[in-house]
Amino acid sequence: MKSKIHEHQNKYLQVSKAQVNEIKEGLQHFHGTEMFYQIPLLRTRFTDGLKYLAEVAECFWLITDTSVMAKNLMNRSEFITIDFKRLNKEKQDFEGYEAEIIYSDGNDTILEKQRYSVTDFPLDELRLFFVNDTLMLPSEY
Repeated sequence: MKSKIHEHQNKYLQVSKAQVNEIKEGLQHFHGTEMFYQIPLLRTRFTDGLKYLAEVAECFWLITDTSVMAKNLMNRSEFITIDFKRLNKEKQDFEGYEAEIIYSDGNDTILEKQRYSVTDFPLDELRLFFVNDTLMLPSEY
């Protein structure tokens, strides 16, 4: 029984690594955007790159969460840098959460931090920009 569980975990990790590599490779193809999409209630726009990310990584929650927070911070900075970071296992155990999103003004002034006890987001790190009510990848700025 133990070997089956271990075997299943290895398959999951291999699929996960392949998915992560596919997502990272796909994100490299976005420069500027041809279309803007909108979150109706928030009226936040997002770009082709983020639409791709939300679909392949199944993370529409990330667009919503970051949009809500960034909109609330607009009075403190017109340009907001958003950094998602998964903590390493040791730090997760120590801190008690798995990942955090740090919002800054682009000049290393931290405006806010959000902590996530658990996340299914496949990437360990991601940077986004929020400017003019628009959420985008740095390559789309």
